[in-house]
Amino acid sequence: MPPNLTKPNSGFTSKPSPLCTFVSLIFLLIIGFYTLHYPPGNPKKVLLFQQIFLSSASNSTIASYLRSLTSHPHLAGTKPSLETIHYVKTHFQNLGLETHTVPFQTLLSYPVHASVLMHFGNGTVLNLPLNEMGIPSYPSSGLIQPYHAFSPSGTVHGKVVFANHGREDDYRTLGLMGVNVNGCIVVIRKGGGLSRGAVVKIAEKKGALGVLMYAEGDVSKGSFGSGVERGTVMEGVGDPLTPGWGADEDGERLKLEDKKVLQRFPGIPSLPLPFESAQLILDSLGGPLAPQEWRDSGRSNLSHVGSGLVMVNFTYQGEKKLATIYNVVAVIRGLEEPDRYVLMGNHRDAWTYGAVDPNSGTATLLDIARRYALLMRKGWNPRRTIIFCSWDAEEFGMIGSTEWVEQNLVNLGAKAVAYLNVDCAVQGPGFFAGATPQLDNLILEVTKKVQDQDSEVVATIYEKWKTMNGNNIQRLSGVDSDFAPFLQHAGVPSVDIYYGRDFPVYHTAFDSFNWMINNADPFFWRHVAVAGVWGLLGLHLADDPVLPFDYLSYAKQLQEYKDAYSRVLDGNISLTPLAASIQEFTSAAKQANEETKKLMEQEFTNDLLALKIRALNDGLMLAERGFLDTDGIKGREWFKHLIYGPRSNYESGLEFFPGISDAMAESKNMSQKDGHAAIKHEIWRVARAIQRAAAALKGELV
Repeated sequence: MPPNLTKPNSGFTSKPSPLCTFVSLIFLLIIGFYTLHYPPGNPKKVLLFQQIFLSSASNSTIASYLRSLTSHPHLAGTKPSLETIHYVKTHFQNLGLETHTVPFQTLLSYPVHASVLMHFGNGTVLNLPLNEMGIPSYPSSGLIQPYHAFSPSGTVHGKVVFANHGREDDYRTLGLMGVNVNGCIVVIRKGGGLSRGAVVKIAEKKGALGVLMYAEGDVSKGSFGSGVERGTVMEGVGDPLTPGWGADEDGERLKLEDKKVLQRFPGIPSLPLPFESAQLILDSLGGPLAPQEWRDSGRSNLSHVGSGLVMVNFTYQGEKKLATIYNVVAVIRGLEEPDRYVLMGNHRDAWTYGAVDPNSGTATLLDIARRYALLMRKGWNPRRTIIFCSWDAEEFGMIGSTEWVEQNLVNLGAKAVAYLNVDCAVQGPGFFAGATPQLDNLILEVTKKVQDQDSEVVATIYEKWKTMNGNNIQRLSGVDSDFAPFLQHAGVPSVDIYYGRDFPVYHTAFDSFNWMINNADPFFWRHVAVAGVWGLLGLHLADDPVLPFDYLSYAKQLQEYKDAYSRVLDGNISLTPLAASIQEFTSAAKQANEETKKLMEQEFTNDLLALKIRALNDGLMLAERGFLDTDGIKGREWFKHLIYGPRSNYESGLEFFPGISDAMAESKNMSQKDGHAAIKHEIWRVARAIQRAAAALKGELV
């Protein structure tokens, strides 16, 4: 572990002083007395266990976990990844948790050969570097060369055009300048809100031969060279050969050449470049001057957009093959409601060492498990079952979590309370949270109980977060972590939390333990803070007699979404069905809140009250499922959630009701009559989904 994990003036060291040890001992003796004398489920006892959880934090322990997890690269499906699987599984087992691995055989993608050559007019040929500079050689370090997973193999030769972020409006800008990318290789700088796969597919649609992509994150500070951002270009989530069902070893699979499989992959090759190699290409470009905003928006030395006298020969050869991946699952059985599941998950696989992405989250999850095990030794048994999930192959497209959700879809639909996700637990300063709206108030309350160590004065995360962005909780419409299958396919209320964002070594070989201790979290106090919030969320959801869901927050959010669409839709398109369904949902939410208040005022001493609480909790748990539609989002039918999910219309800025957003974009290519009909149909679909959620919340048949 690091030689010094002491935070100046923090009062904490990895070796507590005798006084601290004495005080802790007295505290635990007092806690022990009360845990013996309070009956199970007593609110005071629950509060005491929460205090034990917070007081048992250890930054040095989390640091030791992270050091072990990042000792070598561990890309999913490779031999080194087996060591990380064993480490996580053994940790859970040593805590006495019921632990097992869940294997799946899925299609993964690995590089075989890549090269990018610049051919100059005088006959000079320059072979561009494709790997990070300033790190040990790839074979000896165990690193796999940078690549785009699921890129097709191919060799292309052509002139080069710079297309900014590769969005539709970027190509429109090029068109206005008289630049045509048809038959060219396009260079893209990451950013602009599109996935890599979407960027490559748009370039393919414009006639490009191939895509070279670079990131502008400044990773050249200190001893770090230029990173290369790896990633997948497959669209959607999960194993492409088993869409909708778990990828069992002997189960049914589609053929690689099946149309459903091929449509998940781009048709032209792509490759990530180091910044310096991309800059050499950009320096060679001629043609029109780049728009001023393109030149000002990054650190690239950009003058022209192309094409120049230089030709580029780009070759990528990859291999798609079946590989076995392993999820690790550990269970703490609930005492009173063992058939209700609170799931806490993080993926384990990494493109390289993965100190930030994802093992800052993995180390935090392991520490929460350690602290929960400590609570169990002191007499704690959760009311509901807690399930720790360590996912594999997330980097290839949320494959491990998606296959598990598909395999367990019926049980999750009937029994899952919530899914709490942490991917990159610590990227830098500042707390961020995303969630489905019924969990907003719980997140706010929990953050009031955990200290923020970035503050100069003693302050809670809530207080610091409020000054930073007003306690803004983001929504989970993106498909960028393992919450996607839980929420967008299974309808499970979900949370995603982390510290910092947009860290410069994302998906590069510099995402290492050294980078973490020198940049993101030298004393691991941010890890402790994330563990505090994540762990307390889990304790509340597992122990609170009535689930801490507030659907009035959801109703308010739905009303805001409806108002946003009313401002952009044609006045001839009525939102009355949507307004009526939101009103119905609001009424159901008020009723649920009143019932919660009434039940919480009573003593938990009789079976009839327990049955009433169970019925109320069923409605609170199942309401999110109402937002699912069996037909899914048009063109992306696997995504069933009609409130939050991926949209094809990235230019609208409306990150909710994706079906309506897409219909608005498609209507531009239809007659007014047909366009209006398509939008109205999607409005009715969302209205019916909200009505289903309201009925589930009431727990009554209509």
